[in-house]
Amino acid sequence: MRVAIVMGSASDLPKMTDAIDFLKSFGVEVSVRALSAHRAHEALSEFLNETKTDGTEVIIAAAGKAAHLPGVIASQTIKPVIGVPIKGSALDGMDALLSIVQMPAGIPVATVAIDGSKNAAILALQMMAIKHEDIKAKLNKHREEMTAEALNANTKIMEQYK
Repeated sequence: MRVAIVMGSASDLPKMTDAIDFLKSFGVEVSVRALSAHRAHEALSEFLNETKTDGTEVIIAAAGKAAHLPGVIASQTIKPVIGVPIKGSALDGMDALLSIVQMPAGIPVATVAIDGSKNAAILALQMMAIKHEDIKAKLNKHREEMTAEALNANTKIMEQYK
């Protein structure tokens, strides 16, 4: 069980650590790379060739500004690609969001919120849960824990404002 996380720049790493940590907490191997679609396209293609045989099931691609990386990756693989638009320009990530979400027909990229790396990890796990029962069980437990936390917060608010 492996997910590849590719960032357009090493400066994107702080925004991706939530995804990396969350995936690892589920026992998923994570390959992390900083490979620009523009400045390191040959190395990117070489890495994508490796993902064909190394057990990678989903690829998460994070990029800011023009954010071509997720689309370039999707054009070279049939594995699911999840795009994470990164805030980092004068447009606060809207440029990256629109670049990632507006893929041409036939080359889809699933897209999460700006700086939404944890949701990208959860979406990757949901895709993998179709095949892996242990991930499915852990995701169900995670959902139950989130529900319990929300209900606990509700109870505290109700008690505070009786």
